[in-house]
Amino acid sequence: MIRGQCYARGMTAKQEAQSLLEKLPDNCSIEDIQYHLYVLEKVRSGLEDARENGAISQEDAESRLRKWLSE
Repeated sequence: MIRGQCYARGMTAKQEAQSLLEKLPDNCSIEDIQYHLYVLEKVRSGLEDARENGAISQEDAESRLRKWLSE
């Protein structure tokens, strides 16, 4: 992946940030903007990791979680 490009829609990071800003209310705080950008990057990072390394099924994830919670 080329740094600065979004995985979905082929938008640049700047375009994605502009789109995000347009969706937020006018009275949002800088912290609100930082939080939404943070979440956007974490989702992108997770999707890229899943593409490169594969992912587990929902059923497997639930099974693992049940096991961890019962220990």
